Amino acid sequence: MKAKTQQQDENAVRLDKWLWAARFYKTRAMAREMIEGGKVHYNGQRGKPSKLVELNAEIKLRQGNDEKVVVILAVTDQRRSAEQAQMLYQETETSVANREKVSQARKMNSLTMPHPDRRPDKKERRSLIKFKYSDPE
Repeated sequence: MKAKTQQQDENAVRLDKWLWAARFYKTRAMAREMIEGGKVHYNGQRGKPSKLVELNAEIKLRQGNDEKVVVILAVTDQRRSAEQAQMLYQETETSVANREKVSQARKMNSLTMPHPDRRPDKKERRSLIKFKYSDPE
């Protein structure tokens, strides 16, 4: 019985440590902040940094504009190379499709709303401010 609990302790890895080892975040502190900030959900619920991860668990995490849903394939607490880190998880097909769709929409939006070549000068800024704060009536 004692050997079984010792083996479980070896395989038990905290969520923040696993996210750091899988290279989703640069530091464990940053991973902890994201979990506490509600950017990471473990099996559909808001997680805690101390939550022990399990195989085949689903993690939904938000990084900037991207939202990824990954399934845990392996558990480790050691940070290794990026190639080995990618073996720890697999992103779901729906997640990949959604990210590509959002990325395409962002690209299309940037084409329809191009940025100006230069900043407005003083006269143009004043006219912009006047237009922005004038009553539409």
